[in-house]
Amino acid sequence: MLQGKQRIEAARTLLPRTFASFRSYNYRLFWCGQLVSQMGTWMQRIAQSWLVLELTHSPDKLGIVTALQFAPILFLSLFAGVWVDRLPKHRMLIVTQTLALGQSLVLAILTLAGNIQLWQIYLLALALGAINAFDNPTRQAFVMEMVGRENIVNAVALNSAQFNGSRLVGPAIGGLIIAASSVGICFLINAISFLAVLIGLLMMRRDQFYNVGPRRRSTEPVGVQLRQGLSFVFGRRDLSVVIVVSSVIACFGYNFNVIMPLMAQTGFAAGADAFGFLMAAIGVGSLIAAFAVATLGRSTLHLLLYGSIAFGALEILTAASPWFLLALALLVGVGYAGVLVTSSANTQLQLSAPDALRGRVMSVYSLMFTGVTPIGALVTGFLADAVHVRWTLGLEASLCVLVPLCALFYVNRLGPAPVAQPELASTA
Repeated sequence: MLQGKQRIEAARTLLPRTFASFRSYNYRLFWCGQLVSQMGTWMQRIAQSWLVLELTHSPDKLGIVTALQFAPILFLSLFAGVWVDRLPKHRMLIVTQTLALGQSLVLAILTLAGNIQLWQIYLLALALGAINAFDNPTRQAFVMEMVGRENIVNAVALNSAQFNGSRLVGPAIGGLIIAASSVGICFLINAISFLAVLIGLLMMRRDQFYNVGPRRRSTEPVGVQLRQGLSFVFGRRDLSVVIVVSSVIACFGYNFNVIMPLMAQTGFAAGADAFGFLMAAIGVGSLIAAFAVATLGRSTLHLLLYGSIAFGALEILTAASPWFLLALALLVGVGYAGVLVTSSANTQLQLSAPDALRGRVMSVYSLMFTGVTPIGALVTGFLADAVHVRWTLGLEASLCVLVPLCALFYVNRLGPAPVAQPELASTA
């Protein structure tokens, strides 16, 4: 009987900690709006991949589209980080989300009209990448202003839960819509979904934003400010490890938009619905991991490294899987390990960054995690065109095991610089 009461009390304590960031009115609006929008975004991602395959039947063209969508992040992220530190993040998000809505609407109109051509997909993918180059570091740095330092680990994990919950639902719905109707409907739904974010941003109470330090107008040249952010990140051993390992995982392990439609078509001789379920399986594992991290409220460098090794190993097993159901089960594990990597990397950088440098620090993360995607997409596309998709996945996953293993040896031998951890008393 006593054990039963202890379990009930433990559950009551656990639940508030898991959702501690929801105490913030502004964060609740942000989280709910992003949940709706991200579901639309995932629908557009799989619809775009499937549309390119339908038009070209070419893996390398799919890689090019993905590369174009992420190339602007590679070239603009560091510049964007300077402006994130200079301008109000709330206003910047309203602008970037409005532009993203317009991009989706144009793509939907062209596709539904039956006039879509490959060069137009290329151009629109490039435009979306330019928007995301400013949107990504702004969204990540804005979290601190909504929840404060004490809840940042929890908020990052809940953001991951929202992102991966949408990845669970969005691709499955998108695959079914493509099979029953057309890819253009997915693009239209995504355009409409941005309204949820914009309404949430406009309803926020500005007097409830956390004061993370005064925003001073800087007279320093942009180049000087860029160097300040880079010097901070790469001047610390622990943060350098975070950036290097994250970039390898992103480049060679996170090309799901390229590798999964090919696995569905070539690896398992299936259609768009199978592609949707492969992506949804990754979302299931990611969602479970996100709530686990949110409840734990802590994130360490070793967790990132062990998660990276597990991520690569599970992808190798997926590449070798002869059965679709086994691949789904393995991809649940891939999703789980992937969230351990991304949430650990994000919170290590957020907690280490001074307020005045947070936008630039997160722009370095955006550059090295998201910006390297064009390289990985091109390599994946051309490699899959030259050899079987299973060999492509296996070879790239092997790098995702080797690099964090080397990093783990380096960290254990030399020891990383200490990273600040938040006070968790208020989240209990």
